[in-house]
Amino acid sequence: MKKQATIFLLLLAAAFVISACAQAGEAQPPVEPTPMLDEAMSKDDDMGEKNMDDGMSKDDDMSEKSMDDSMSKDDDMGEKNMDDGMSKDDDMGEKSMDDGMSKDDDMGEKSMDDGMSKDDDMGEKSMDDNMSKDDDMSEKSMDDGMSKDDDMGEKSMDDNMADNMPMEKAALTLSFEGLPDLGEGWVYEGWIIVDGEPLATGVFTVDEKGMLSVTEFEVDAHALKKADAFVLTIEPSPDPDPAPSAIHIIGGDFVGDTAQLTVDHPLALGVNFDDVKVSYILGAPSSATPSADYKKGIWWPGLDLPTLPAGWIYEGWVVGPDGPISTGRFARGDMRDSDGDGPAAGPKSGPSFPGQDFIDPPIDLTTGYAAVITIEPEPDTSPAPFALKPFFDETIEDVGDHGSQEMETQTERFPTGAAQR
Repeated sequence: MKKQATIFLLLLAAAFVISACAQAGEAQPPVEPTPMLDEAMSKDDDMGEKNMDDGMSKDDDMSEKSMDDSMSKDDDMGEKNMDDGMSKDDDMGEKSMDDGMSKDDDMGEKSMDDGMSKDDDMGEKSMDDNMSKDDDMSEKSMDDGMSKDDDMGEKSMDDNMADNMPMEKAALTLSFEGLPDLGEGWVYEGWIIVDGEPLATGVFTVDEKGMLSVTEFEVDAHALKKADAFVLTIEPSPDPDPAPSAIHIIGGDFVGDTAQLTVDHPLALGVNFDDVKVSYILGAPSSATPSADYKKGIWWPGLDLPTLPAGWIYEGWVVGPDGPISTGRFARGDMRDSDGDGPAAGPKSGPSFPGQDFIDPPIDLTTGYAAVITIEPEPDTSPAPFALKPFFDETIEDVGDHGSQEMETQTERFPTGAAQR
């Protein structure tokens, strides 16, 4: 900028000089001289011209000197003024720039401070919100995790304690009436039902007098307290299977600390015979002379019996002076039994329902024999009739060929019992 000002002043000075020269060189209008005057004027002109030349020469010298001095002074003043102006301008510019920059800086700093303040406030608020949310989520996750860990820890601790601590025991006392002696190779086993699952309580036997080998059993106290029911099964001995067999003979639900045990409980045989009517006939359809031998055969036509659960089957018997004789096993009354007409039957074929002929060797069933239908374990535990004898006729009478005789229902003789915890 200083250089531009100098050039401007130089151009201004040049213009001033050109203007002054132009004014000095302008011609005056000519004057017509007289003859005498001409000479005088000629002399005067010569002198005047000389003087004027000298004067102009002097004036020119002075003018040039004056103009040089003036231009020098003007240049000096111009440069000085320009320097001062530029200095002032620079100072003012710098001051203005400084003031502007200061103001801008102040405003920028203020804006920046305000922006940063707002950003900080918003950032801090956002950070606080995020931290708050993160804290809430972290606390929730931690709470959930701790809750799960606590549950798992408590469960694991309970399991470990259950494994490591000695099992607390409680006594279970059993009493029965009417349980038969099962004979060699078979035992009774008790079970408590906990959450729908059987838990063994122990095994025992019964002698010929109906006395139990064991009446009190040590059982897990917690399980016994939670038990809903008790059931008694018949098991082989030794028993390769730890689960209960299908032969459930007696059971009952706990009411308080006692379970009354019966055969017709759903966990046991679960069958009620109170309304069932059973009758039989005498006849010998397999005999060559059936009308003459009718006292030598017993048959159950039209037998309508309840279906037994798995582990149980019906069996017919005649019981005489020489003991019981099986007439065969059957599941339904409308089918031939397991031995058909029987090993002592005659040459002809018998009917398609349970019964047997005793033709060879011959047996007269009206000579002190009884008729019995039992419920037997399957597989059978003994060749003798089992204790469950729902139908019984103490004496077979002679009522003629195909004469019908009714049997008594004697479920009241079924075994009963109690389980006390």
